[in-house]
Amino acid sequence: MPAKLDFSKLTLMDTLDLASLIEVEAFERYTLFARQLGIGYSGGAGSVFQSMADNERKHGDQLAERRRTLFGNEPPQVTLDDIFDVEAPDVGSTRHDMSELTAYQVALHSEKKAFAFYDRALRSVKQPDVKALFEELRDEEAEHVRMIEEIIAKLPPSAKVDIEDEDDTSMRMGF
Repeated sequence: MPAKLDFSKLTLMDTLDLASLIEVEAFERYTLFARQLGIGYSGGAGSVFQSMADNERKHGDQLAERRRTLFGNEPPQVTLDDIFDVEAPDVGSTRHDMSELTAYQVALHSEKKAFAFYDRALRSVKQPDVKALFEELRDEEAEHVRMIEEIIAKLPPSAKVDIEDEDDTSMRMGF
């Protein structure tokens, strides 16, 4: 279960905190993947994940600023313990030889997962201001899905090929 919150009881502040935490979780996971795969060259899977981490950080910063503007330093009631893998890519979704296309597919799945989360949460939200924010967040995730789908459609054929492990190739060829 991605969240253990009663959405019908969330305040606007709680919702902003929840959205910020979702972005933080995704940022941390994408950053982990980028470090694991390395950011050796433009267009590689590691670079895709670093780009996604940068986007998640920007969105999280925007939400946090909005929250500070509205609620100052009021302590949050929502924590990372209240969510799990709402938008963060699945932990086991990377492999060392993954193609750029596969990395974008991982990101696409994550954005679709976040859209579904906000869409489901809307069914339980009662407060108009919270409902409006959840609709905004869902619509932003839908835009992210469209953006990644457009990127995938424009990838060159070379982006669809998994990276060969030179050591593995040598072993299979008997060198």
